[in-house]
Amino acid sequence: QVQLVESGGGLVQPGGSLRLSCTASGFSLEHYAVGWFRQVPGKEREAVSCLSQSDGRSTYSDSAKGRFTTSRDNDKNTVYLQMKSLKPEDTAVYYCAATYAITHWERKDEYDYWGQGTQVTVSS
Repeated sequence: QVQLVESGGGLVQPGGSLRLSCTASGFSLEHYAVGWFRQVPGKEREAVSCLSQSDGRSTYSDSAKGRFTTSRDNDKNTVYLQMKSLKPEDTAVYYCAATYAITHWERKDEYDYWGQGTQVTVSS
């Protein structure tokens, strides 16, 4: 069964850090580009980052650039989103998604598999 499962969300104070995990089962994540998205109620799901499978490079949204970092552990079939200097406006449900071929990383419809999401709340 093909599945993506996010974990690592929670409550963190402004300025704090969290590391989200996206673990795949049923397929090898190593061969897929992995995107991270986030969504708050009433708003569109927005792209945060994408980790390429071809050259290992990551692309970030303007809001994530300089604060978020993606990485991959192929032995664990997992991709991580390390978030630091978190702000209240980072509060959202975070989703990971995977696709074998990516052209426009910000487009939700380019991704084939999605996780169920993990809540991140940044609040004092």
